[in-house]
Amino acid sequence: MGKEESFTRIIRENEGVIFKISTIYTQSEQDQKDLYQEIVYQLWKSFDSFRNESKISTWMYRVALNTAISQLNKSKKHSSNTGLDRVILKQTDNYDAEFENRLKIVYEHIHQLNILEKGLILLLLDGKKYGEISEITGLSITNVGTRISRIKQKLKSRILKK
Repeated sequence: MGKEESFTRIIRENEGVIFKISTIYTQSEQDQKDLYQEIVYQLWKSFDSFRNESKISTWMYRVALNTAISQLNKSKKHSSNTGLDRVILKQTDNYDAEFENRLKIVYEHIHQLNILEKGLILLLLDGKKYGEISEITGLSITNVGTRISRIKQKLKSRILKK
């Protein structure tokens, strides 16, 4: 399998990672699409440097988060207003309006977090263990645990105020 085929397969298998990060770090649908493309471009540029020392998803998260943070710093956009129409929820036969409403509220509050907090909670919600989050972010495992604990407390107190 050639480089392009391998890259395309990896992107398809992990496109959820790119979508989540590009959605959580942008304010509009157009910005999300632009960031998604920029992340894919940065992944392609650094594809040859991936050394298989970590999981491919860990490497992708690191590149995607760094790209998103870099784009945020360039644009200097720090508005926390986000359209809820961008939160895509899986519709099933067991549609639960109350659950969907709660999920939208959680995403509203996640959008209000700072850059690092968004990344950490996104990784946690994606099922990553503290060790892998540490590897992706460059923070120590202890620091990851402490920060996530504080983020959870912050989200809990904000949500309960409503």
